Amino acid sequence: MSVARAFEALPPMARLLRFGMVGGIGFVVDASMLAVIHHGLGVNPFAARVFSIVLAAFTTWRLNRSVTFEPSGHGQVREGFRYYYVVVFSAGINYGIYGAILLSIKSFPPVLAAVAATGCAMTISYVGYSQFVFRRDAKPESPAS
Repeated sequence: MSVARAFEALPPMARLLRFGMVGGIGFVVDASMLAVIHHGLGVNPFAARVFSIVLAAFTTWRLNRSVTFEPSGHGQVREGFRYYYVVVFSAGINYGIYGAILLSIKSFPPVLAAVAATGCAMTISYVGYSQFVFRRDAKPESPAS
């Protein structure tokens, strides 16, 4: 069985589970980098989160491409740009929720705010990745001879 057929045969729930696992790894990258940049380097939590999201997004793109979804077949550069369009959109929502929590509850720990915000943005990410980034375009049918 080819890799393409193996991904097609993957039940939706298994794919969602893999997406969750990759997202968990991405969250560990996000949260640990947020902690290092904010607490270790003294960067404010808003700027630190921008850097941590970028690092996590690169990590999840590579993992989603190999573990969750089949490569799109559009080339890695085009796929990478598509991935980052979805990342920017979902990260904007994620960051907005994160900021709203920190601004409304002054003593709320930034890492816990990141947990809540990330959970909310996951659905948007999954739909964007599955329907826009990694979706394989249907091959045109060959004309009848």
